[in-house]
Amino acid sequence: MVKEGKSKRGSRLFGYRTDYIVFDLETTGLSPVTDDIIEISAVKVKGGVVTETFSSLVNPGRPIPRQATMVNGITDEMVAGEPGLREVMDRFLTFIGNQVLVGHNIHSFDMKFLYQAVSELYEKELGNDYIDTLFMARSCVKELSHHRLADLANYFHISTDGAHRALNDCVMNQKCFEEMGKRMPGEGSAGTAGNCPRCGGEMVKRSGRFGAFYGCSNFPECRYTRNGK
Repeated sequence: MVKEGKSKRGSRLFGYRTDYIVFDLETTGLSPVTDDIIEISAVKVKGGVVTETFSSLVNPGRPIPRQATMVNGITDEMVAGEPGLREVMDRFLTFIGNQVLVGHNIHSFDMKFLYQAVSELYEKELGNDYIDTLFMARSCVKELSHHRLADLANYFHISTDGAHRALNDCVMNQKCFEEMGKRMPGEGSAGTAGNCPRCGGEMVKRSGRFGAFYGCSNFPECRYTRNGK
């Protein structure tokens, strides 16, 4: 869902949803400003079951750095006949609609690339709420010392074949999300330590002048707090 003008971006949510879209990007580097998206993939889930998939390479219009190819295996030859970002993004936004997005480490990486692309291409904001499974894993799989997607997959005995290609990572993450969902509060579970009853964001324990309290992680957009005792 693309919001007009200066409308707010979506919020980072916490907990499990039965209907969602897992997505993943492959890029030429780490900067959403100077690097490019070269693959977008997603899987649509309803009732916990994958119903549709989306996947497309993207021609960035310039050479792909060797370091990026070493990570994701995508070469200049592979993207030579592929569409540009505008065409792929048009189809991707239609695919996701206003669904909640799910992905691993998307808060710090993939969402920033999406925000940059939507802003540049459409001069609008992306309003989809999202769940980052990295934060989710740190909360509900504390026995792991590292919470990379491959670590989660191995922990849940899920195949990691084809890792670092977008669609394969989506499939892997969807299975991990379902497994973690068995350990997490569900949608609308307000009043637990996990979810903000106002916006659905993660509640985080903080310290203030009058002692401990829980505050919404989407602060300052959401200022909901409750007693930490």
